[in-house]
Amino acid sequence: MSDLARFLPLSHRSAGDDAAAPSDRRAQVASVVTLAAAVLTHEPAPATETFLREAGLAGADTSGSLSRLAETIATGRRRRIGDLTRVARAYLALPAERRGPLPFAVAGAVALAASTRAPFARRAAIAGHTVRATDAGWTFGRGPEISASADDIVAFLTGLSDTPPRRNPIS
Repeated sequence: MSDLARFLPLSHRSAGDDAAAPSDRRAQVASVVTLAAAVLTHEPAPATETFLREAGLAGADTSGSLSRLAETIATGRRRRIGDLTRVARAYLALPAERRGPLPFAVAGAVALAASTRAPFARRAAIAGHTVRATDAGWTFGRGPEISASADDIVAFLTGLSDTPPRRNPIS
């Protein structure tokens, strides 16, 4: 009877199962805010205010700096995938020539979450496909493969871009 519980969905997961899909996204949110801080260092204050508003952090105390805010987030209250999605979307809205890519684990988590919450037209564009990040090593879904960079997939699913992942032409 003790082996039976292993086969029941979500009922008796081991502690190690939570590491694969953490529900607390504080560290990831903080890492994206840190990336944004590097981009916004030499930008005027309105750019930082816009980032904070779009990231859902508009009421946060930024009297120190965005880096200090990232530290506060890392040790503060729990953050959910929705918080991470908003921060990642706000980061990708920053000028592409000044920012680096999202961390691949962040992009994967956001893409997977956004694939279930995106507007119908965006979900329909990826439905019935395996979505593969060409630069990140992650995939989700089933069916014929469509691909793009991790950031491009996140940008499409969060509404920043209208270019969906595409099938690779057969060479």
